[in-house]
Order: sequence, then structure tokens, then C-alpha cells
Amino acid sequence: MRHTPALLPLCLALALPGCSAPPSYHAEFAPLLSAIEQRLDLASSVARHKWAHDIAVQAPVREAEVLEQVRAAASDYGLAPERAKAFFADQIEANKLVQYAMLDRWRALGRAPQEAPRDLSSELRPRLDKLQASLLFELGQMDHQPPMDCPRKLAQALAARTHDPLRHLALVRASGQLCRKQ
Repeated sequence: MRHTPALLPLCLALALPGCSAPPSYHAEFAPLLSAIEQRLDLASSVARHKWAHDIAVQAPVREAEVLEQVRAAASDYGLAPERAKAFFADQIEANKLVQYAMLDRWRALGRAPQEAPRDLSSELRPRLDKLQASLLFELGQMDHQPPMDCPRKLAQALAARTHDPLRHLALVRASGQLCRKQ
């Protein structure tokens, strides 16, 4: 049986709608959520250091320093100081959530991963501090043009980013106030 060239476009037109990619619900959140995830990626290493050195997850002095730093830098990113502080308080809490989960897992196993812990002061904190600027920049960008129907779109974006329950919960915690009206 011979196919005519005119049938090819018709066949493609009928077949393509079923092949299209699902809509991207996270485009407006992607840069900020990526920066949040980069910060969360360090939580396991921070927990590993704290395990090795028997340090508590809670670090009130360090947390206060970070919150004061972001308050002071907020205007450089077009953010209100309290907005920056609240957002970073959420980042800190999300990071601690991951740390507590990792420590709990290691206690249940009776051991932490075998790799040597990375140094908190000389290696991990400088990376966290560098991410601070990226997070403030991306938050300022999002606040400049907030997404319509922000809570629904954010929930969809978070659901699309991971299927790991701990990671999802940490992302939910870290983004808890993103859609809050200024």
C-alpha cells in the first residue's frame, strides 16, 4: 500500500498532542528552588560534621548571625529586612530538619557514612554564605514579579521537583513563606 505525502502531516498532527511534554508548573520558581536545593544539599555534610564532633544541630549564635547578615543585606536585593529574615529563618529550619533526619538515620544504623566529614568552618559555612547571596537575589527577583496564584503553583512546583519524602518536606519548609504578601 502506497502512502501519499499529504497523509504524513495529518498523521503527525494527530499523533503529536499525545507526545507533548507535560506543562511546566515550576518555571517561575525554578531559579529560587534550585538555590534552595543547593543549600539543602549541604545539610547532610553539616550533619556529618556535627555527628563526628558531637555538636548539637541547634546553633543559636550562628543562626542569629546569619539572620542579622541577611537583614543588613536585604536592601541590596530590593527586599525588606523582615522579608529577608523570615525567608532565611525558613532556610535554617529546613536545613535543620534534614540534619535531624540524617542524625536519626545514623543513630538507628549505629554509624554515619564512612567518608570523612567536611569541615564546617573552613568549607561548609563559606559555601552556605555564598549561597546566601544567590538566595537573596532570587527571592528579590521573585518578589519583583510574584507569580499569579502563587500557593497553587508553588505546591505544583514542589511536587514536581522530587519524590523523596524528606527532600519534599524540607522544600516545603524552606518555601513556607514564599507566597506571603509583603
